[in-house]
Amino acid sequence: MADHPPVRLAIAGAGVIGRRHAERGAEEAAARLTAVVDPSPVGHDLADKLGARWFESLEQLLAEDRPDGIIVATPNQIHVSNGLLAVAARVPVLVEKPIADDVAAGRRLVEAAEQADVPLLVGHHRRYNPMVRKAKEIVDSGRLGRLIAVHGHFWLTKPDDYFDVAWRRAKGGGPVFLNLIHDIDLFRYLLGEIVSVQAQESNEVRGNAVEDTAVVLLSFANGVLGSVAVSECIAAPWNWELTAGENAAFPQQNETCYQLGGTLGSLSIPQLDVWSYPAKRGWLEPLSRERVPFIAGDPLKAQIRHFCEVIRGQATPIVSGREGLQTLKVIEAIKQAARSGQPVAVGL
Repeated sequence: MADHPPVRLAIAGAGVIGRRHAERGAEEAAARLTAVVDPSPVGHDLADKLGARWFESLEQLLAEDRPDGIIVATPNQIHVSNGLLAVAARVPVLVEKPIADDVAAGRRLVEAAEQADVPLLVGHHRRYNPMVRKAKEIVDSGRLGRLIAVHGHFWLTKPDDYFDVAWRRAKGGGPVFLNLIHDIDLFRYLLGEIVSVQAQESNEVRGNAVEDTAVVLLSFANGVLGSVAVSECIAAPWNWELTAGENAAFPQQNETCYQLGGTLGSLSIPQLDVWSYPAKRGWLEPLSRERVPFIAGDPLKAQIRHFCEVIRGQATPIVSGREGLQTLKVIEAIKQAARSGQPVAVGL
């Protein structure tokens, strides 16, 4: 890194995830946080705190102080418009997930970036987590045998004041778009493409315009079957946020959020416990458990470091616009299946 000047990064959006990006950008040696773009006093204060310039809009930023890269962490509904501004200015852009709030809009952004030859990344940052990388190694090694099923939980309680932000109660703001999309992306990363879905959802508890609870069945191209339940209303520890230890703001619980099962073994995440039979296989035989070690690391920092490498031309995107779009296609199929009550095929 010493051979290159720091990459000049701007953060658009000073909400929860934008603030985390800004703080990591300010800490990363490969980068220099030069700007925070957000019209609110919160944006102004964040820029002041981190020693960056403050801009009210991306248009103003691009006219006055063009950065080397932009991280878009604005509300979902304006991800595409902000991404298109960056692409038009030929500035590499990392757009927070979801890449868009519908597939058609996401496709417009992806195609615009490809036509302009501007790097476009999507913020599915969990793929950068060393624990997830190790889980991928375990799966790919064949140690679990033929993969048969996966199950995931996202059960937690979001506090009432979380919904004081209006867009979180509107279309594109429910837990399927905001939270389950991370789980779906990791299932794709670990197990391959999802080809069809079935789903049911409900808003009975919160009563907002979007779901607060959903249950989903998944069919993978390789024959794996999956199930995942998501709710922002359940008092429970079984979710990524409370088990993975990725964000210190959440009290960590020693519980699992995903289980992957195969003919030779099963894997629990995030613990990375591999369960298998040491000799004869069968339900009357004792199972052994091995916890696979890994070296923990901050995935948001790793994502920013990778973004800098992409900007310099030293790497290709780990989570490209196309990858983010494919995950969004699964989410859109889930929403369609919940509306129709019928299985929905996922376009590839």
